[in-house]
Amino acid sequence: MNSPTGALTHEGDGDGPGDTVAIWLLAVGQTLGFATLLYIFGALIVQFEVGLGWSKASLSFGPTGTLIVSAMVAPVMGRLVDKGYGGGLLWGGALFGGAVLVAISSVTTWPAWVALWALLGVAHAASLYDVCFAFLTRRLGNVARAAIIRVTLVAGFASALAFPLGALVSEAWGWRGAVLVFAAMQIGLTAPLNWYAGVRLRRRARAGASTQEADNGALHSALRRPEFWLLMAIFALSWMNHSMLVTYFIPIFTDLGASPVLAVAAASTVGPFQFVGRLLLMLNQTRVSAMFATSLAVGGLAVASTVLIAAGAAVSLIFLFAMLQGASIGLLSILRPVLCAEVLGRRGFGAITGVIAMGPLLATAAAPIAGALLQDNGGALALLIGSLTFALVAVALATLLRVRIKRLVRG
Repeated sequence: MNSPTGALTHEGDGDGPGDTVAIWLLAVGQTLGFATLLYIFGALIVQFEVGLGWSKASLSFGPTGTLIVSAMVAPVMGRLVDKGYGGGLLWGGALFGGAVLVAISSVTTWPAWVALWALLGVAHAASLYDVCFAFLTRRLGNVARAAIIRVTLVAGFASALAFPLGALVSEAWGWRGAVLVFAAMQIGLTAPLNWYAGVRLRRRARAGASTQEADNGALHSALRRPEFWLLMAIFALSWMNHSMLVTYFIPIFTDLGASPVLAVAAASTVGPFQFVGRLLLMLNQTRVSAMFATSLAVGGLAVASTVLIAAGAAVSLIFLFAMLQGASIGLLSILRPVLCAEVLGRRGFGAITGVIAMGPLLATAAAPIAGALLQDNGGALALLIGSLTFALVAVALATLLRVRIKRLVRG
């Protein structure tokens, strides 16, 4: 059952040690999945622009559609996880994504480009973090937090795989050949890894635990709780802050006085510090609550934006910003499923987190447009003030959530 606070307690799922091999296989599968389904656009955008002859704005309608479709179907995927189809979604979504990439490799018209990238959103929603984390939470119960941290530690290197690989294979075989290589990775590596990991975790459940049946009323109950909406808003605002900044890292840094080389170096710091933030949480997971860590992370985003505003006077501060931003968003990617489980419980977890995921996904899709509007009307400073505002509101909502949880505990 759930505690009065909605905290995570034993409900009959597998609460013993997780299958280490399966968890690491999922970690590699998520790394490959993010590299092929998400970072592929950034890795090949220059080649897309040259090969297809379309503007960056026209091309960007593709990944924007991916995120919008992913947000729209995320609740459906969550419900399927609750019904026991999480493992099938992980490998089936990977196969489907690979097939869509094969189709993208032969595209010649802009409408087909937009439609196929939108279709890729289904694979995105079925096989990446939200379904993976819901599947782990369903199968591992109270020890899912440790498994989620392990998965994200490895998956944080997806961009480090996608960008060099994209440059290498596109130089040899062009953008179409590069997309086919990414598709082959998805079909030949990601799908089998996800399949075998799911088999191992289901075998463990059959051997010693009975997984919880889907609870159709859990989502409706959650929707009536203020904590649900606070969680969605906190993570949506955090992803809006991060996505606005990450989209325009290079022009922001150069506007602040950094050379192009220095700007690229600072932008490259964000990824490694996501790993650092997650590693610190893993080392302190028994001493730090998810709510405290979330408050710390959203506070880190606010401090990072403040530091970046100050970098106009000392450009070297862009590196401090990158470290804080990377560590903070790295923590939040882990804490979203963990905090949802602790605050709202595990009943209907897939459906609940699927709906909550709509906030960050739609924010990520809207962030480039919002950032462009702010820059067009007030320059880089307006964008930075906007990002800081989003982070500060997230801090205020996290504080309110902590207060509500403490009151529930006392009550």
